[in-house]
Amino acid sequence: MSSRGAGAVEQGRIVRFLASGAFNTLLTYGLYLVALRFTSPGVAYTLVYALGIALAYALNRAFVFRAHTGWRSALAMPLIYLVQYVLSLAIVTLWVRLGLSATLAPLPAIVLCMPVTYLLSRVSFVRG
Repeated sequence: MSSRGAGAVEQGRIVRFLASGAFNTLLTYGLYLVALRFTSPGVAYTLVYALGIALAYALNRAFVFRAHTGWRSALAMPLIYLVQYVLSLAIVTLWVRLGLSATLAPLPAIVLCMPVTYLLSRVSFVRG
């Protein structure tokens, strides 16, 4: 594949990653707001985060990368999202401790973690 063709493939992946991430984010953010009525921000975030991992795996496999590297990608996803979780939970916690809105806390975490998540997911799903 030419470098131009490879670039187009990568751009397509990035666009699909952003689209699937937006869908996953909107869904899990809505669930976060519901859960926030019943529990603390950390617990609410943890619950919807776990649901988001399962959805992200399905979307990455079928839509974003259109590939599956066997057990490697299946086992890597929880590890990728563990890294993202720790980083994003630290951001959410800091945000709330600074006295900022708990309802907005996941948004900067998402934006700051997105590039790391894409790169780790790409390594997990794309061979070679």
